[in-house]
Amino acid sequence: MNKPLMKEMQTFWERKENKSSPSKKPKPPKPQNAITIAVSSRALFNMDQEQDIYEHQGMEDYLNYQIQHENEPFTPGPAFPFVKAVEAVNARLRDLYPDSEELFDVVLMTSNHAHVGLRLINSINHHQLFIERFCMTGGNSPIGYLKAYHTNLYLSADSLKVREAIEEGIAAATVFSQGKITEVSETQLRVAFDGDAVLFSDESERIYKAHGLDKFFEHEKAHENKPLDHGPLKGFLEALGRLQQKFYAKGQRLDCPIRTYLVTARSAASSGTRALKTLRSWGLETDEALFLAGAPKGPMLEKIRPHIFFDDQMFHVEGAAELGTVAAHVPYGIAQRFPSKTGKEVKKDFSAKQLV
Repeated sequence: MNKPLMKEMQTFWERKENKSSPSKKPKPPKPQNAITIAVSSRALFNMDQEQDIYEHQGMEDYLNYQIQHENEPFTPGPAFPFVKAVEAVNARLRDLYPDSEELFDVVLMTSNHAHVGLRLINSINHHQLFIERFCMTGGNSPIGYLKAYHTNLYLSADSLKVREAIEEGIAAATVFSQGKITEVSETQLRVAFDGDAVLFSDESERIYKAHGLDKFFEHEKAHENKPLDHGPLKGFLEALGRLQQKFYAKGQRLDCPIRTYLVTARSAASSGTRALKTLRSWGLETDEALFLAGAPKGPMLEKIRPHIFFDDQMFHVEGAAELGTVAAHVPYGIAQRFPSKTGKEVKKDFSAKQLV
């Protein structure tokens, strides 16, 4: 059989296989081309009961429990709706750009022992998640693996590991188990960001903490044409913006499956100009900007219904979570200097044992 005919027959059978297997999983993109989201097992799934066994009964009882229950899938955790929305964006991107690898790639990054792997795999298959890459570090630091995967965002329930990632220049945030759960969109990924010490540096927040509100306003007015330095999540907003542009290029700006929000305690007239000019200087934008002038963020976030909201202050994280928003803490900047032994965030940081 001649080579052209063989090639034609191979192409025919590949097409036939694709038509007869619509549920066939696509290949994950190469890490260097992807927007990589690393998520811990306790961020993705609710493992509160298992964590309690680990903390009070030890590693061996924990592992035995996981093996005995490995056919029982975990229920969704705080990052689960975010991951599902990310996969919905990927589906749209693959329709528009079949050959492109500029996609989200979700990696399960956990310090769990490999014995827990079967239950995690069963849970991922049960919930029909497309997660092909696992890193189970057996208690070792995930930092090296996060760097190897060119991680754009790391979500974990362990604030110590999140701090370590931030210190290494990796965008990261701590997520918490939810009490109240709000229904969110299944077709549009919504991500909300605080400004100072999240998208921007904590330069302005330092002025406010040291000298008060009036000096803060004076400083912002005097420097409104000087862009702020970047904060830990600026790169993630940048990655979201790149994917948004791919939809805009196909005339889908109004139907874009990614929507971003700036939700800041800044006031628009007194200090909002510098924030917006900073984003413009970076070539970035958010779809919506909410300047709350010190008002609580929770009620506004309840209306937005984001899949995740990033803030550097636990006060805002807790306020948002009470109203059903998945709020993630970014441990960066001057606001982290809490008195010892106070606040939810400090207690979690110094927990004796953590599995992620």
